[in-house]
Amino acid sequence: MTRRFFGTDGVRGRVGEHPMTVDFALHLASAAARVLAPEGGTVLIGKDTRLSGYMFESALEAGFVAAGVNVLLIGPLPTPGIAYMTTKFKADFGVVISASHNLYDDNGIKFFDSTGAKLSDELEERIEQELQQKPVTKTSRSLGRATRVDRSRTMYQDFCASTLPPGVDLSGLKIVVDCANGAAYKVGPRILADLGAEIVPIGCSPNGRNINDGCGSLAPDLLQLTVPGVRAHVGLALDGDGDRLVMVDHFGRTVDGDQLLYILAKARQEAGTLRGPVVGTVMSNFGLELALKRAGIEFLRAQVGDRYVLSMLREHGGILGGETSGHILCLDKTTTGDGLVSALQVLAVMQQTGRSLAELAAGMQKFPQVLLNVKVARRFDPKGVPAVQDAVSRIENRLGEEGRVVLRASGTEPVIRVMVEGRDEGLTKKLAGELAEVVKAAAV
Repeated sequence: MTRRFFGTDGVRGRVGEHPMTVDFALHLASAAARVLAPEGGTVLIGKDTRLSGYMFESALEAGFVAAGVNVLLIGPLPTPGIAYMTTKFKADFGVVISASHNLYDDNGIKFFDSTGAKLSDELEERIEQELQQKPVTKTSRSLGRATRVDRSRTMYQDFCASTLPPGVDLSGLKIVVDCANGAAYKVGPRILADLGAEIVPIGCSPNGRNINDGCGSLAPDLLQLTVPGVRAHVGLALDGDGDRLVMVDHFGRTVDGDQLLYILAKARQEAGTLRGPVVGTVMSNFGLELALKRAGIEFLRAQVGDRYVLSMLREHGGILGGETSGHILCLDKTTTGDGLVSALQVLAVMQQTGRSLAELAAGMQKFPQVLLNVKVARRFDPKGVPAVQDAVSRIENRLGEEGRVVLRASGTEPVIRVMVEGRDEGLTKKLAGELAEVVKAAAV
């Protein structure tokens, strides 16, 4: 079955346009209740700080209560926090109202099962089938009950703090924290301050419309200026729903997900706690692969998407994986990508080694990476076109062992993504341009 509404991370779209409407949210709640809690049960609902979050929260609450499901409303909390709290409350499933790193015009609805894991494709397909039925309203005797549990957020804060090694805190660190005016705006600064750090918060004043707007992990410019400006040791930037992390060293330079993954892998290797391979994606920087190879650490590449990284980690018994964007999985600490937990792991390495973030990241040299999006009239597999394959082979021979080529058709739009990496930036740009022209010609 082809899913119409569920994408790679729940249902998402522009608010006011189908499917991100109140009517659809109520239908979705009723359909999900019939699949995930057919005999009644409990759902935990959390959200980020978008203005439309209140509207969708009310619609989902109505749909679930009408279907006989008890609702726990926890308010703004990072997506990984909802996953964790779903298990702590022993809820049958959890719901997050968020469009992650998108601006406030968009919103989304995503689900977790009772273990805090994302729903399987099969369950999402069953929910879509149920959407064909009208929402159910049970009799008064069988209705669910809605309860606010927002004061329980401290349980998630305590959990994050518990992921630090015994005896390690953040005393002596001055940290600038940018929460993207999103879901972590309360818990993020509190966790860091409670652990002894001196905090300079930015992006922690949401107004319903400024989430991810010129702040957070996708726009760390202000953080890069602020860290050296206030003479902080380090800065960290989350995205709107708190599952991505980008850090800034004391010079104001960004340290992305690939570099953070390298730091954590090396630290765990030296501590003797690293298990299995480290997993990145086909888009992870070639410098990460080479740095891990020099350290004797196996590195595997999954498809783009945290669910594919997670699947490969489980398949190969690994504990560390992630994406360049900063979506990092530390399976020895938690079950899903968590920006705050990932930040604490890096800060712990800094505290234990006495080394700055800049020093820790210096062991990995990032290769120049050129990514071009080639718009095409129709979707096609570039790997099946001889002219494109000839060009790829020629470029790979030119790069030798110090570069690579990735061609990937977008799953959501008629675009072929052309990515070339190499040690020489000028040559890399030239070769990427040449390959993009071949792809464009092949699409005619």
